[in-house]
Amino acid sequence: MQPISDPTPVQAPGEPSLPGSGEPALQARTFVCMGTVVSLTIPVGAGAADAGSAVRPVLSGDTDTGSKASTAGSAAARDAQAVVDRLEAATAVVEDQFAGLDAQFSLYKPTSEASRIARGELSLMEASPLMRDLYADAIRWRRRTDGAFTPERPDGLLDLSGLVKGYAIAEAGRSLAALGLTDWCLNAGGDVLVSGSPTPRPPISRDGGPRGGAGASAWLAGIVDPGDRRTLLGAYPLGGTGAAPDSVMDAVMGAAPGMGTSPAVSGRALSGRALSGRALSGRAVSGRAPRLALATSGSAERGDHIWTVGIRRAGGGAQRPDFVQVSVAASDVVTADVLATAIVAGGRATLDTVTARWDVDVLVVTHDGALLATPGFRAPSAA
Repeated sequence: MQPISDPTPVQAPGEPSLPGSGEPALQARTFVCMGTVVSLTIPVGAGAADAGSAVRPVLSGDTDTGSKASTAGSAAARDAQAVVDRLEAATAVVEDQFAGLDAQFSLYKPTSEASRIARGELSLMEASPLMRDLYADAIRWRRRTDGAFTPERPDGLLDLSGLVKGYAIAEAGRSLAALGLTDWCLNAGGDVLVSGSPTPRPPISRDGGPRGGAGASAWLAGIVDPGDRRTLLGAYPLGGTGAAPDSVMDAVMGAAPGMGTSPAVSGRALSGRALSGRALSGRAVSGRAPRLALATSGSAERGDHIWTVGIRRAGGGAQRPDFVQVSVAASDVVTADVLATAIVAGGRATLDTVTARWDVDVLVVTHDGALLATPGFRAPSAA
């Protein structure tokens, strides 16, 4: 898929791009698990050096230039193909991890451990260590969010789905790092975790010294407009080592040339909606923790599937959440995913709690179309 502002065309699956041909192309592999599409994307051209030897540039004054250029081209093709092979292998590892967790925690699979607990065939005390550990994590999150996030459904059934996807993404990220991949974007149904950059800089210059200049650019994770699924509210910069744009809106309006995007949302038009409504306090942009993850929760895709605090306390009945959609950017994907869900469930009170207690950025869409945002999301004129 084509990044918003990266002019390099992305090759077809399995077709490598050559290093040194401009900005690196992005290669993506996808699979379906946990009821959603999961994609892994890496830059192919610039990542070739990670997979093998770097291509030697042909400099003026070289003799036998033609043969050396041919050798360099062959080496470039081999290096690029090596990166594609690593992408295939990494995707297989990630898919196995997601499938294993889905088989254990899905309430839609009759043979899963979670389903056995739901039917009373297995007690939580008899469950696997991972089941007990995630339940304990969910209880800690319930306590920290004043009950807005909970592992129990209104009928009392244990359901850890609000935590498992974020955990699966985080575990997959650790596996990618262990495989030696440093630049990638992992997207599971709109919950995004990144490492490095879509345009990583070569580690050395032509003369063998360290390469100077600006740092590598960030990935752009697009946020879909819940009122029009064909457009984006904006795109939030994740990862990278260069200076981030001032706001989510600036990132898409051309303030950051060469940035890549989360492939699940690239290529869509911008909604052009301005940030309005009250500003959220949040923490100052300067000195914040690096943002490597973004998660979005709400009713736009799957309806009102998140149990609001009011529904849980009343024991049932219809109650519309305060917000249509909530996006949270954080340093880790579990925090982003849990807090986005908690804000939808807890409404305005939880929104205030989250922005006061956590070093995160939040973008909220209300039912009347207003956008509420912390400083990391707001345009300078709206801050």
